[in-house]
Amino acid sequence: MCPNLIMQLRGILSKMPLKVYNLARYAAIERDRMEAAMTFVKVAKSGTLSLNEKTREIRNAGRPVYRFGFGESPFPPPQRVQNALRGAAHRKEYTAVAGLPELRQKVAAFHHEVDGYPVTAEQVLIAPGTKPLLHNIMRAFHRAEVYLPGPSWVSYAPQARLASHEVFIIPTSFESRWRVKPDQLERALKGEGRADREKLLVLNYPGNPDGLTYCRAELEALTVILRKHGVWVISDEIYALLDHRGRHVSLARLYPERTLVTTGLSKWCGAGGWRLGALILPPDAPGELRDALVGLGSETYSCAPVPIQAAALSAYELNGETYSFLAAQRRILRAIGSVVHGALIECGIRAHAPQGGFYLLLDFSRFAKDLAERGIESDGQLCERLLAETGVALLPGGAFGMPGKALAARMAYVDFDGEAALLDADRIEATAATHAANMLDGIRALGRWLNQPENSR
Repeated sequence: MCPNLIMQLRGILSKMPLKVYNLARYAAIERDRMEAAMTFVKVAKSGTLSLNEKTREIRNAGRPVYRFGFGESPFPPPQRVQNALRGAAHRKEYTAVAGLPELRQKVAAFHHEVDGYPVTAEQVLIAPGTKPLLHNIMRAFHRAEVYLPGPSWVSYAPQARLASHEVFIIPTSFESRWRVKPDQLERALKGEGRADREKLLVLNYPGNPDGLTYCRAELEALTVILRKHGVWVISDEIYALLDHRGRHVSLARLYPERTLVTTGLSKWCGAGGWRLGALILPPDAPGELRDALVGLGSETYSCAPVPIQAAALSAYELNGETYSFLAAQRRILRAIGSVVHGALIECGIRAHAPQGGFYLLLDFSRFAKDLAERGIESDGQLCERLLAETGVALLPGGAFGMPGKALAARMAYVDFDGEAALLDADRIEATAATHAANMLDGIRALGRWLNQPENSR
């Protein structure tokens, strides 16, 4: 603005009545304030992480808490893998965004062996955890319709919405074992969305939050519908190696052309906080898809930490020690899961026996009338009251895309000493209740609270 004009404006303002001058000045300040205001994306903190922080605060305050909320592996990484991490602590260089070539080769060979389908190093991308990989897959599609089973893991829907995708929930039920059926999938794909958009289904099995899996016949039936509609699938197989019977069937064996498999070290290797994830692309994936994923990785995480990648080289060494480690974890989780499930059934809570991983999805619907009389009509209210009145920490089904009135909640049965259990693996069926003692105390507290007489509430 020229000096002469500024002087003229000052002269005009000096002759204005004080009240008018103040109003003009206030309007200018308010306009500047509003123009400077910023609009932020609204993203709630992950329910699992929030609950973990809350239970830690309660325990630090000296109050008893039964930690059923956070699904962290109780087992320590194998000693050789820990030693490999220590030995690589001096490494500080960046790697290629896709990861160390030798690690990608190891991951490819590992999954070719354990999952029974061919994988090459070129199909593998390494990242600091599977979460950024899942997020980047969502972002790699310009516009897509994302289909999620209800229930499904807490982060799928927020990640899809952050990528500006429309999310469709395919509701399941206790009676269907929380499985998506072919006819449901067919109806969802036909009845929702737009024909000009890519369709993306996210399937997680063994599942979080339900602890259940799909058998080969179920997957084959779904594959017919997927192929008919050309659906892309994120097959989140992070718990695959913890299938309690070691019978996991990867969807990539049946639908290789459009299945993207995510996996990593957090669950089967007990290394959640190390953050090492892997993505296995379809063998004939479009070059544009891989380029988009590498480009997104370069602009978000650059590469997975090199010491962690070096440790992963040891973790993905497929030998007798690795097979023994996996077999011991499966046996322990199967035995402790059985004990925990039995205790829940005794309390009158419906739940399917777990088949993999370390979760159960609890159905409190038979208590709906009694809970309503106590002012509880949603699973969110139920979990809040349970934590406040009993110290039992569960994650409500609503966090997993279920309707709140379903009165469901996820239980993670990992509150035991994994290292001690590994030493006891050969006789875990006889000692499971001892290892699960604190969790059984928590379930008894839950049962007393649910079944207390009306006059004692």
